[in-house]
Amino acid sequence: MKPASKKYDPIVIGLAIFAMFFGAGSLIFPPYLGMTAGTQWPVGFVCFFLTDIGLAFVTIVAMVKGDGTMSGITGVIGKVPSVIINTVVLVCIGPLFVVPRSAATTYEMTIVPLVPQMNLLIFTIIFFGIVLILAIRRSRLVDVIGKYLTPIMVVALVILIAVGVAAPLGEVVAPASENIAKDGIIAGYQAMDVLGALTVAIVVVATVTQRGYLEKKMQVSITGKACLISGFMLLLVYCGLTYLGATASMEYDLASVNQASLIVAITNDLLGFYGTLLLGIIVALASLTTAVGVASAVAAYFETLLGGRVSYNIIITVIIVFSTVVANFGLTTIISFAEPILSVVYPTVITLIIMSFFRGKIKNRNTYKGATLVAFIMSVCTVLNNYGVSIGFIEKMPLAEFGFEWIIPTVIGGIIGSLIKTKGSVCSNSAEAS
Repeated sequence: MKPASKKYDPIVIGLAIFAMFFGAGSLIFPPYLGMTAGTQWPVGFVCFFLTDIGLAFVTIVAMVKGDGTMSGITGVIGKVPSVIINTVVLVCIGPLFVVPRSAATTYEMTIVPLVPQMNLLIFTIIFFGIVLILAIRRSRLVDVIGKYLTPIMVVALVILIAVGVAAPLGEVVAPASENIAKDGIIAGYQAMDVLGALTVAIVVVATVTQRGYLEKKMQVSITGKACLISGFMLLLVYCGLTYLGATASMEYDLASVNQASLIVAITNDLLGFYGTLLLGIIVALASLTTAVGVASAVAAYFETLLGGRVSYNIIITVIIVFSTVVANFGLTTIISFAEPILSVVYPTVITLIIMSFFRGKIKNRNTYKGATLVAFIMSVCTVLNNYGVSIGFIEKMPLAEFGFEWIIPTVIGGIIGSLIKTKGSVCSNSAEAS
């Protein structure tokens, strides 16, 4: 039965999920997408939201249905491939992209508008020095900042969006891109909330368990309701930001702004200097808490993976030093570099997430292996084709115009895998993550 006096739990947990996903990094993509999409901004937004938050919440529910771990999703294809995928995911959301992007975003949105004379290298050394101190001490300061920061950020953005809706910056013009749907999907990949959901779900599972929900069916139910609540809140904010970008499509030149400088320019035009100042402070604190939380989680993962042979302090130091180097390439370069890598990683991860909902019916491990392998091969071929290595059949595949040319071949790969019987290919629910 449902624990007594818990009727508000979906709201409480939903707000917690909202806070974990609502970060400074994700704020920079919707406005830029809106500016690119122009009059087609609703199409771009829907594709962005479904690929980002929609799939992220599917991931959370999938992990709650399983054993609450990343290996519960990826382990079905074997221990070694599972470790490789988990490691790649954590490197992406850690020192390769999210952590350095936090510093680069803060520099673009806080330092450049307010202290333009500060050098990027000097700033990143200071920023990551603070991150390192807080991560090594595992300070509760990050939790305290996060607790009060999210409501302030939400209020500030609601004001910004309300002003932008009441007095639009300009006329919404024709799209600057030929494929808005694909742009929205790529922006959803760049936000990396699906990969982040693999770690967020661990916290969600612990939370619902601590609140007395011990039956799996009830855990899934409460989590689903919480995701709907937080999803609706994120939908309103991201939709508003995408619209603001669309109204700026005539005001700014795509060649002269990037994702971060656009939202700063919009804020300055709508709310003036003090609005920009408030946004800058909020972004700096939000990015700091994100960097500390993500870097700490990745360091803890590698400490466990290495069996404690390398200490947490050494690992976190390596992560911070590496992140400092990457951050100095600048936000635009980090985003550009992330696109092909995420375009390879996402299909593989999405395939495993979706297939996890059918564990009770799919008993042959080769089904998972076949589908995952084909998803990986197709995504590699797609990226190569996009970057000048002509692979003719890619553009002729069904759903290629949306960037989903890998889906049909992946289904076929799973079917072929199911026809292959090998020793140890049959798995049970209790052994799927082994």
